[in-house]
Parts: sequence; C-alpha cells; structure tokens
Amino acid sequence: MIAKNKMAAYKIENTPKNNQIINVLSLAIPIAVAMLNAIQTKFPLGAWTKILPHINGVLNATCSIILVLGFIAIKNKNIDLHRKLMGVAFVLGSLFLVSYVCYHISNEPTRFGGTGWLRPTYYILLFSHILLSIGVVRLVLKAIYFALTDQIESHKKLVKWAFPIWLYVSITGVLVYLLIAPYYV
Repeated sequence: MIAKNKMAAYKIENTPKNNQIINVLSLAIPIAVAMLNAIQTKFPLGAWTKILPHINGVLNATCSIILVLGFIAIKNKNIDLHRKLMGVAFVLGSLFLVSYVCYHISNEPTRFGGTGWLRPTYYILLFSHILLSIGVVRLVLKAIYFALTDQIESHKKLVKWAFPIWLYVSITGVLVYLLIAPYYV
C-alpha cells in the first residue's frame, strides 16, 4: 500500500498539452543552444562564469555515473531507486544546460589547440556529441513522460535508444571537456 502511494506521487496525466510541451522543448532547447554560437555580443555576467566549464565537466561525469547506477537499479528490479536516480540524472542534465548557456552567452568560444592525433579525435568526439545531444533531448523528455504517465511499455521501448545515447552524450561531454580544458583562459 505504501509503495503504491509513493508511485502515485510520481504520476502525471497523459494529455495532448503535455505532449505539446515536450514537442516545443524538444525543438526550442537545441535551437536556443545553436543560437549561442551566432550571438556576437556577449553579456557580462562576471568572472565567476569562467569556472562553469569545469562545473559542466563534473555535472557530465556525475550524470554518467548516475545513469549507469539507474541502469543497474532497473536491471535489479529496484524501480523506486531507478526512478530516483533517473530523476537525479535529469536534474544534473538540466543544471548542465543552464550552466552551459550562462557560460556561452558571457564568454568567447574556446578554441581547441591540440595537434596531431588529438585534433581529429577531439573533433570526432565533439561533433558526435553535438549531433546526438540534439536528438537526446526529445528522447529523454519522452522517456520521462512515458514513465510518469505510467506508459511503461512505451518507456521500455524508448529507453533502449534513449539510455545509450544519453550515456554517450554524457561521457563524450566529459572527454571533450578533458581535451579542451587546457585551453580555457
């Protein structure tokens, strides 16, 4: 009985309006992030923003670990722990996004200065990270939506794609950070 009440606290309604919100966010977030590169004028948010790439590296690394722990929890049929861990991963991803935007609206882009085999490795990781991060927004939002609306079969089908892509995006985010970190001013 207690478990049922706990589960009910996580539920939301499956409505067309909620689906529309996911559709709008799935487009708006990648478009807004892409527009950051087009903005020539930077907003002076302060010197504190210089630390944000390092925080983003920690957020991505922590998110990667939490995603793996959430995967282990569900494989062990610990649904409550899985839900909590995936909620934490979603919050970490959201904090990353806010931090990323704050950094990029207030700082000039950092150029990668590596040479040799590091250069193509960096750009392959970066481009695959960027491309997959665009699509993973929708996958994650839909996966969470399916879970919260108790559409578990749809959730299971979707996370077969969403989980590995989200994990890849998180891990490559860490790798890209480690490769470019020496070039931050």
